Amino acid sequence: MPPASTRQTIVEVADRLFYEQGFESTSFAHIAAQVNISRGNFYYHFRTKDEILQAVIALRMDRTRGMLAAWEGEGADPEARIRSFIDLLIANRAKIMRFGCPVGTLCNELARLDHVAQGDANALFTLFRTWLARQFAALGHDPDAADAHALHVLAGSQGVAALANAFRDEAFLRREVDALAAWLQAQRPATADASRPVSHPG
Repeated sequence: MPPASTRQTIVEVADRLFYEQGFESTSFAHIAAQVNISRGNFYYHFRTKDEILQAVIALRMDRTRGMLAAWEGEGADPEARIRSFIDLLIANRAKIMRFGCPVGTLCNELARLDHVAQGDANALFTLFRTWLARQFAALGHDPDAADAHALHVLAGSQGVAALANAFRDEAFLRREVDALAAWLQAQRPATADASRPVSHPG
């Protein structure tokens, strides 16, 4: 296996194990065993677990940017793009109920560890926040409202993921996704009402 391919495989396996087992509980030995390489070959690519963590965060950032760009390229309207984000809870429900949200669980663990990479992991949330705010702005909301709505969607999705993981309750997850979708529909600008003539007393 060429060095570049080996390195990429290590990162992808580490990404999965950090999600399923947690960063702290995943050792070099766990990753090396999954990749099926010797410890010496492993150290050729990564000297520390923190180096692997940085590579995992970079991988997640790249994949997230690719996903968001794909939604943009589909030509759907902003509301449909936001709905695509909300529907990630449904698409990934089996893993979410078993392991939680991959972004939220990593950020929470690194915060608990007071890890130097906490800010880098939090950048994944910032990426979602900025993208969602841009969609709400495209719907016609001013910048402050667009950002507030973006945070509301992020907070809602994280809360749903955390409780779905705690209770392993798919029906709950689906109800909350429907509630978020209904809230999203209510955020459509009331352009029709704004065009109605204003009546004055007297």
